[in-house]
Amino acid sequence: MEEGIIVKALSGFYYVENEKGVYQCRGRGLFRKQKIKPLVGDKVRFEAEQKEEGYIYEIAERHNELNRPPVANIDQAFVVFSAEEPAFSALLLDRFLVHMEALDIKAVIVVNKMDLADEKRKQELFSFQQDYEKIGYQFYFVSGKNGNGIEELPPLLGGAVSIVAGQSGVGKSTLLNSLDPALKLETAEISSHLGRGKHTTRHVELLPMHNGWVADTPGFSSLEFQFVDEEDLDVCFPEMKERLPNCKFRGCTHRREPGCAVKDALENGDIPSYRYEHYILFYKEISEQRRY
Repeated sequence: MEEGIIVKALSGFYYVENEKGVYQCRGRGLFRKQKIKPLVGDKVRFEAEQKEEGYIYEIAERHNELNRPPVANIDQAFVVFSAEEPAFSALLLDRFLVHMEALDIKAVIVVNKMDLADEKRKQELFSFQQDYEKIGYQFYFVSGKNGNGIEELPPLLGGAVSIVAGQSGVGKSTLLNSLDPALKLETAEISSHLGRGKHTTRHVELLPMHNGWVADTPGFSSLEFQFVDEEDLDVCFPEMKERLPNCKFRGCTHRREPGCAVKDALENGDIPSYRYEHYILFYKEISEQRRY
């Protein structure tokens, strides 16, 4: 049997690639009975003759998976936002970051469309960059339109399966085209009526790029917390996680408890107030979801 990685799923077929080429395969019938669905990014064992339809027989254990987009075994996520059109949102960024932390996916923050930012917006974004880099995140400014800053991203891709995630209209496909002009991915302008981009990515596909794989993923503008409970939310904020051992009470929720190391760090200015506010907002949201 051959081994490979699923690089595309389309119309019931799975396209599996290894060093010999790409094979069009179907999943074995047993998968349907066991309610197992192969995903892009799965490492599989299959049988196929070149140019003949093959069958996937085994799927290796996944170390993570996403439902939207449906992709598995992700090493890192380029979380893409735009400086303008749509405007950068730290609240939405933190929602993405919590999801990545919960799934143990390394997050790299990329702010696109810097060519549209005026001086005031640039200064705001530089301040955010300092905050997030202090927490431990990599944070880059780029312009997919003119290529500025793009050269910093290719070294991060080698040997990894990466996803490019972010709300619609931030220029994910434009960014990927800048990284590899041969892709010629479809892009679309921002809808002036809705203030967000049209969906131009129709399916998930792993694209070979700079000695790694990158998934171009459908854009979306909201995220529900599916992978984390409120009692585990603090470990999805790295600056809180490192202070948990210093809280007076085990299981501290960092809201009203005395002797809270997180609240102390907040008062000392070591944790940005907006990050703490987002934590409280997400905590309440997750708690209310569980009630229903």
